Amino acid sequence: MLQYRTDLAMEVHELLCAKSRAQTLSGVDSRTVFRRGCSVTSVRIDTEGAARQLGKPRGRYVTLDLSPLQKNADDLLERASRAVGAELRALLGENVKSVLVAGLGNASMTPDAIGPRSAEHVLVTRHLRQNGAFSAFCSVSVLTPGVLGRTGIEAMETLRGTVRAVQPDAVIAIDALASRSLMRLCSTVQLSDTGIVPGSGVGNHRCPLSRDTLGVPVYAIGVPTVVDAATLTLDVLEEAGKSDVDPAALRGHETVIVTTRDIDAQIRELARVIGYGIDLALQPLDFSELCALMG
Repeated sequence: MLQYRTDLAMEVHELLCAKSRAQTLSGVDSRTVFRRGCSVTSVRIDTEGAARQLGKPRGRYVTLDLSPLQKNADDLLERASRAVGAELRALLGENVKSVLVAGLGNASMTPDAIGPRSAEHVLVTRHLRQNGAFSAFCSVSVLTPGVLGRTGIEAMETLRGTVRAVQPDAVIAIDALASRSLMRLCSTVQLSDTGIVPGSGVGNHRCPLSRDTLGVPVYAIGVPTVVDAATLTLDVLEEAGKSDVDPAALRGHETVIVTTRDIDAQIRELARVIGYGIDLALQPLDFSELCALMG
């Protein structure tokens, strides 16, 4: 299973089930439903044994396949934002009244820019709560901590200090992920209640963001924007009936990352979907009111 590189819990579960010829794994509850025009797959890891087997922390991972919605560009933003917002709201529960949103990644590297770009579309309200018109709103702060190579500071360190100052009920972290399949690039959103490791999508793992490191629950929103070239090659060879290839022979000395040719347009579109989805999950607004506020 480790020959395939992916950050999506549903893909790891699929690979392990295929390897063991089972429908599901012990300690894992997986189910797929069709809601709001797209398929929603929930993978809940219940035991430490299952967590070790999947290489993921215990918790819930919800993956939305937005590809059916992307076939109609006219109302894509509204329908996709509503779908993301509804699943995020269900994951957060009713007791979250203040949130720090962290847009992780390198804004100058397009496949890694989904975090900072999405943060631009999140409605910031912490400084407005004393205004009567916003008293019923969730208190939202936004931070884009940048990357270690530009700041010299780990995202976890920046966020830990901000959490101490702002004291949110939860952190929502947005970052790029890697998928094993080209078909899932920029058409899939994974939500989880287990935190996140910044940079995992582009092979640059940093200090994890979790309840243990930040002191509050950390919810993650990830969008697969890249595929590892060796993983992609293995997938293609497997489809061609050639499964006896040594994965190590494909990797060579350098990691090669593949993305789509229209990644700029895809990131712009998905950043609005993620940002608006967060807004709809947190605030007492409908889509038209949100568009009016965000311009």
